[in-house]
Amino acid sequence: MPTLTIRRVPPGVVRELKARARRNHCSMEQEVRSLLSKHTQERRSVLEQIQAAWSRQKRRPSAKEVQSWIKAGRA
Repeated sequence: MPTLTIRRVPPGVVRELKARARRNHCSMEQEVRSLLSKHTQERRSVLEQIQAAWSRQKRRPSAKEVQSWIKAGRA
């Protein structure tokens, strides 16, 4: 299994990871693996939902429509 090294993690993040690990009765390393797995699974699920929704559309929105939705979301 590959190894991942993360440098320059802010001390507050490390403290929070250690606290989460204690609450979950696991090592900080296991807590980080769990968080990364959960995040990637959630992201994959969202992308699959988007893809399914797109496939049900009768037509694709234009770039202009997408830009107007993005602009409206920022307002």
